[in-house]
Amino acid sequence: MDTSPAHRAAAPTGHLLLVLHAHLPWVRHPEYPDFLEERWLFEAITETYLPLLNVLEGVAREDVPCRLALSMSPTLLAMLVDPLLQGRYVRHLDRLITFSDAEVRRLRGEEDLQRVARLYRESLRGARRSFCDRYEGNLLPAFRSLAESGVLELVACPATHAYLPLLVHPTAVRAQIRVGMDEYRRLFGWDPEGLWLPECGFTPDLDEILAECGVRWTILEGHAFGLAQPRPILDLDAPLRTPAGIAAFARDAEMARRVWSEREGYPADPDYRDFHRDVGFDLDLDLVRTIIAPTGERVTTGIKYHRITGAGLAKEPYDPLRARAKASAHASNFVAHCTGRLGRRDASRAPSPVAAYDAELFGHWWFEGPQWLDLLVRKLAYDQSLIALATPSDVLTDSPPEATGLPGASSWGEGGYHRVWLNGANDWIYPPLHDAGDRMCALASSHAEPRGLELRALNQAARELLLAQASDWPFMMSQQTAVDYAVQRVRGHLASFARIADDLESRSLDDTWLAELEARDNLFPALDYRVYRTGQRPR
Repeated sequence: MDTSPAHRAAAPTGHLLLVLHAHLPWVRHPEYPDFLEERWLFEAITETYLPLLNVLEGVAREDVPCRLALSMSPTLLAMLVDPLLQGRYVRHLDRLITFSDAEVRRLRGEEDLQRVARLYRESLRGARRSFCDRYEGNLLPAFRSLAESGVLELVACPATHAYLPLLVHPTAVRAQIRVGMDEYRRLFGWDPEGLWLPECGFTPDLDEILAECGVRWTILEGHAFGLAQPRPILDLDAPLRTPAGIAAFARDAEMARRVWSEREGYPADPDYRDFHRDVGFDLDLDLVRTIIAPTGERVTTGIKYHRITGAGLAKEPYDPLRARAKASAHASNFVAHCTGRLGRRDASRAPSPVAAYDAELFGHWWFEGPQWLDLLVRKLAYDQSLIALATPSDVLTDSPPEATGLPGASSWGEGGYHRVWLNGANDWIYPPLHDAGDRMCALASSHAEPRGLELRALNQAARELLLAQASDWPFMMSQQTAVDYAVQRVRGHLASFARIADDLESRSLDDTWLAELEARDNLFPALDYRVYRTGQRPR
């Protein structure tokens, strides 16, 4: 790579908007000493968030030009700052480190596999040092510092990542958005410019609500532009101005396919590590007993010794050097695709294609993803001069949208619309969710100046409703993954909400029970139930 100052000073003719979306549902169970689903957070910290910080802090330290957008859902932020989960994560790491030590000893004499086992052991030890010593158990200040230095633009997200197109009452939509933006302000200290719509879910009636809530821009799937009214001259490399004044950016389908597709994308290459082949299921039960779930179930460990290789059960040992070489080649391929597109364009304004992905793809699902991202940033900075990284806010500052239109209903889910979150596996959740939304609005309107226990109950009722609305629960039901847990969560939050509402109406609040609920679901400490006050009709 050419790192000469002259090369770096070349003026770009377009921008690549690289946007990552980090989200996990709220999973915190202090009532149990261990809880299986809390591992979702622990795996993401080890495999995605710490490696992502390492990449971004590395390019910042070396003064490599870099500008990315990162949305972090409020539920994820709440878990990252929670002392209980921070302590449990360290305990989780300690168990894995002990297990990795045993694996290095077990694989003596098997040079290829032991080399990979040592890689995991050092990676886990490094994760513990970083988390405990460098970040003192809290990753949020590191992300905030990267935003303050200009490497990141942090993006807001609705409170519990609800799928907004399927919420009936406009006040329920506003509450999701406003609570999410309030949490962003509380945790980062400034106003957000953009809002990530969960699952890129959009319907035309969201336009005015987003504008009312102060959202400047959002990202949609490209087919939303094709359905826009009036239909604009289609240019998916430029934002669209909606009637309410929101700037809508189109997610680029080809860039998504290259990185996302499990069959055609980069992560499917046979040189990369196989995600599915985990020693937690390969080894005899006695060898993994120290890290099995509290229920006695086998669990994934993150320690995987084989590369994808190809179809079939036979897999070859993973080769980290071979995989890194392939990540470099794929980063070069992505840069060539971007610059090739720009070279074929003759536009009046600088194009700004959007490459948007789940952050957890990088590291968790695609082990080499952080390496690819690091190499991509450096190759964009030094190996070409046509395109530079930017964020949607940067583009709007330089050039407001020229085309206008109201985008059509869309999502980034299978089929492009709403069926992942509304189908025969999950449709039962919506009538009680809608009824609870109506009841919350009624409670908010009928309690003018509550104090003490009554005020706490109203705020906790709002919390339970928000948690029940998370898009993760219908998604899990649709995908047939952790279905029992998803059903339990929806029913549990709705039951807690209903009991609070009943007790408020009968003036029989139970302080002890409410305190237990507040201690378990303790996110959004600044939540104000009055966000549900409304006189408007349902959509």
